[in-house]
Amino acid sequence: MLTIHAKLVEAMLAQAHKDHPFEICGVIAGPEKSNLPLRLIPMRNAAQSETFFKFDPQEQLQVWREMEARGEEPIVIYHSHTHTPAYPSRTDVQYASQPQSHYVIVPTDPAYGEEIRSFRILDGMVTEERIRMINSYKAEWELSMEAMVA
Repeated sequence: MLTIHAKLVEAMLAQAHKDHPFEICGVIAGPEKSNLPLRLIPMRNAAQSETFFKFDPQEQLQVWREMEARGEEPIVIYHSHTHTPAYPSRTDVQYASQPQSHYVIVPTDPAYGEEIRSFRILDGMVTEERIRMINSYKAEWELSMEAMVA
């Protein structure tokens, strides 16, 4: 299950609607081994496409180095679908390279509403997971810190 702050969901939706009709993409970083998405990092879709997203390789390298320096990892990797439901395409599955990450898809076509969906993608297998939106990380953060210390 993905537990995520409502403000992060709002930020993904805002980015998706602002850049529509192009697909958007980005990362939400969090402390290593915490599973807590905290810092939204919008990224440029190098493909500038309505049907495909691709991180700019230089930008991705910079973002991943910054996360490493800060003791973070990509908790969420997100992008939008502009004409299809929020379900990973074959290309999405093919390029999914972070097995620990939640892959979130935001639909921007009004026919699919604003229902974001989250998936785990491992070895080509797609598993949908529940999303729990919250307004505070206080309890989750305390539990996570206890688990990291134990």
